[in-house]
Amino acid sequence: MDVGYVIFVLPAFIFALWAQGKVRSAYDNYSRVYAKSGQPAYIVAASLLRDAGLEDVRIERTPGILTDHYDPRSKVLRLSSGVYDSTSVAALGIAAHEVGHAVQHGVSYAPLAIRNSLIPVAHFTSSAAIPLFLIGFFMRSGTLMDLGLLFFLGAVLFQVITLPVEFDASRRALNMLESSGCVSGTESVHVGNVLNAAALTYVAATAVAVGQFLRLLLLRGRRD
Repeated sequence: MDVGYVIFVLPAFIFALWAQGKVRSAYDNYSRVYAKSGQPAYIVAASLLRDAGLEDVRIERTPGILTDHYDPRSKVLRLSSGVYDSTSVAALGIAAHEVGHAVQHGVSYAPLAIRNSLIPVAHFTSSAAIPLFLIGFFMRSGTLMDLGLLFFLGAVLFQVITLPVEFDASRRALNMLESSGCVSGTESVHVGNVLNAAALTYVAATAVAVGQFLRLLLLRGRRD
């Protein structure tokens, strides 16, 4: 029996599934609640970008559901089809969150800069960590197992540094929406609920990564 999986990984996966359900439920609920301003998300995003002095950031429609993101390399803010021209509080919150990332990029927000610089390394270490560890495990090579653990630790650290980036973007989003008058009163509460639900998915991803690392660490100890 894989005790490490049961103790560390399984609870994290259950939490991740719950978080995914939570964000989907919040998105579905508040996609039917329309902001009194009546402005579609792409117009709101453009207005917030102008207010932040980021008129060089383009806004594009992108296919998919909840595929919204900001691309710092090309300075493009991409909004999913369901968000782009929606006037719902969910759409405004999501669009403003991506504007928050654009603002972070514009002001050289340190955690974002660190995260972006780690992306290539994180992609490599996360894909190589498990194969290295398993080869070392079956060959009884402590060196390969330790290298796999080191690589996986890099992936964990990437998830950890993502947390302040996402929470800060959400904080900026709500502040910008309120100060611009795009949302007010209970609309702000609704936007906050959407952003908080989305933040849970990043917490869950971090929990899964930490759980996997602890499981590997336990397996490593058994090979000593």
